[in-house]
Amino acid sequence: MPGHVLVVIENVPIGVDCRALRQVDDLLASGYRVSAVTRRGPANAHYRERPGMNVLEYPPPREPGGKLGYIGEYGVSLGWATVLSLSLRLRGRIDVVQFCEPPDIYFPLGWILRGLGVRVVVDQRDLMPELFAARYGQANPIVMSALRWLERRTQHVAQHTLCSNETFRKRLIEAGARPERATIVGNGPELSRIQAATADRALRGQHKFLCCWVGEMNPQDHVDLLLRIIARIVHDLRRTDCGFAIIGDGECLEESRALSSRLGLDEWVHFPGWVRQDTVFSYLASADLGLDTSLQDEISPHKITEYMACGLPFVSFDVRETRVLGEGASVLVPPGDIESFAEQVVALIDDAARRSELGEIGRQRVQEDLSWERQSITYIDVIRRLSQRTRGNRHDEVAAGMERHPSVPSQ
Repeated sequence: MPGHVLVVIENVPIGVDCRALRQVDDLLASGYRVSAVTRRGPANAHYRERPGMNVLEYPPPREPGGKLGYIGEYGVSLGWATVLSLSLRLRGRIDVVQFCEPPDIYFPLGWILRGLGVRVVVDQRDLMPELFAARYGQANPIVMSALRWLERRTQHVAQHTLCSNETFRKRLIEAGARPERATIVGNGPELSRIQAATADRALRGQHKFLCCWVGEMNPQDHVDLLLRIIARIVHDLRRTDCGFAIIGDGECLEESRALSSRLGLDEWVHFPGWVRQDTVFSYLASADLGLDTSLQDEISPHKITEYMACGLPFVSFDVRETRVLGEGASVLVPPGDIESFAEQVVALIDDAARRSELGEIGRQRVQEDLSWERQSITYIDVIRRLSQRTRGNRHDEVAAGMERHPSVPSQ
């Protein structure tokens, strides 16, 4: 057996964490045993029964009612992760532990596990200081200092760091990650699942065109801006032949539905909620255009690579990592410029040839570089090297013990 990998996830059940699921699938396919510490949730059911997989679930913490509520949530999650991880270690070997972060709270457990011979990987999906600022606007200096302190503690315990783009990598090196131990593993989709998707004309409803937005609906995702852009398209630019599917869930789902109604968009905007990934790809295969309203410079939005993999051009705000991913396959407008965004959506809807050109550029970029099949090679290589070091250290210790206490041959 190549080894035993423990994956620790805080903020969602593993069954809805697309990146973690891709990683787990590839670890299992490579012969690793995998354990996962995760919130309990119905989406975990499939993984509870998988050969080679051990799902250790804990009751979901109460949803935070404000900034202070996150302290309680994180404390409960850290407590459960510590109890479940150490009980697992007492029952047998763990070669590598992977903390899926943020939040940057697992460094105390990381030091304990390192002391027990486990190699520590941090899979940094977001940067906590930047995420806090994006959610709450003007950043409190004390809070930002505390978040950066947590970030440094996390990078000091990590023996390898995974991140999704070069902006993340540079920031984490500044926080203490060693450059040779900070590796980019992108968030591209699996081409096999994209290629299996089929278009469904019924998803357009009564509309001639369909535009899609996919993702979690949290404050930093700016679905409110998206809805105001749609209102301008429908009411000001008089484009009533286009429908909009806003796919996903999150803490802003209900208020987004309410805002859509207040803006008079119920006839044009559909909220399917959380749906299976195959259904998401069916929407994208049926659509004419993708949309993204992220204003975060440092994020590489997963939705963008899904749009591109489906040959779907998209319109988004011109922020750093979105430009790195999507330049040439998209139309980028100044950040926050609702009017320009709406006008570019309408222009692309009316230009089928340009949509086709942009979509093909994106499709090729995903196939050649960004797809998960490409990224997985790097991910598995990192885990393999760390696992071999762990097992190599144990073999050295056993060999040294045999030299000190040679066995006596039987007579």
